[in-house]
Amino acid sequence: MSRVGLKRFVDRRSHQRGALLALLGAFAVAGLEGQSPDGLTGTVIVLNKAAATASFIDLASGAIVSTAQTGDGPHELVMSRDGRLAVGTDYGGNSDGSSLTLFDVASGSRTSTLPLGRYTRPHGIVFLPGDSLVAVTSERAGAVIIVRLSDGDIVGAIETEASGSHMVGVTADGETMWTGDIGSNTVTELSRSGLSRVRSFPAPAQPEAVNVTPDGSRVFAGSNATGRVTAFYTADGSSETVAEGFGWPYRMFLTPDGAQLIVPDLRGEVLRFFDLDGYAELGSIPFPGQGPQGLVLHPDGRHLFLSLSSAGKVAIIDIVTRTVVGELEAGQTPDGIAYSPLTVTPSARDE
Repeated sequence: MSRVGLKRFVDRRSHQRGALLALLGAFAVAGLEGQSPDGLTGTVIVLNKAAATASFIDLASGAIVSTAQTGDGPHELVMSRDGRLAVGTDYGGNSDGSSLTLFDVASGSRTSTLPLGRYTRPHGIVFLPGDSLVAVTSERAGAVIIVRLSDGDIVGAIETEASGSHMVGVTADGETMWTGDIGSNTVTELSRSGLSRVRSFPAPAQPEAVNVTPDGSRVFAGSNATGRVTAFYTADGSSETVAEGFGWPYRMFLTPDGAQLIVPDLRGEVLRFFDLDGYAELGSIPFPGQGPQGLVLHPDGRHLFLSLSSAGKVAIIDIVTRTVVGELEAGQTPDGIAYSPLTVTPSARDE
């Protein structure tokens, strides 16, 4: 076969494979709309960026039971350990956002908005141990701030000395933080107790998504420009490529049991699963035209909730069989997502 003939053959096979993946993705969710697996209870909360709302979705019924307003351009969402308090970052749209929005899960309502002053474009957010404080990135200020939720006081600020510090990962003890610095092409370590920058590692270009293992031994970052996911070993600063071929490795999700790294590819429209020992790819699920973004795991350790920004839905995924087992309606362009074991009180359904 000539080179031209071979190229045509390869292109045709690639096109057929893409079409097959799209068809499989459609079949994966067919008939699952508004459904969750039997026995799942509690509430999924998802932030809808375009609508500037939070949807409270009851898992038992699959219905949106409450909708609350957020600030402009809500992005990331975290949940307290007791499932009572959710906190979202108001990143903004055409203009910079500069606040956090707090939600009471039991009533399905917004309880307060905390202004962040000069720390604009808040994005990545993590609860610190004890759940009275959150660590929040300010992309515009190039800092991670520590916010006390009871009164909104900013009790600490750490300059990353980098550009575009977007997401933040925190070790289990709350002491060490790592940011992905999109503009500086670095991942940066910060000390909470010292309120100081510790060091940075060069990373493949535009590292947006970042996370750190609970013990702080490994940092994972996804490069928007190269489509590569990299593991950094903090003991000696060495690094290793985990996987390539991503269109936009949107988030680095580590399962609590330390077994898997799960990465939604927003532009590639697929969810990919990796073994944390050796980084073998375990499988993938295509989401053609649906925009996979935010992730949160049910406490059963098996069911993953994935926001589908382009579809306005939340997929429920069995991470053992790596199959879609349910689908929930959300709002417009859902992104940040959290889970609570509580259910919304029917008498307080909307603000």
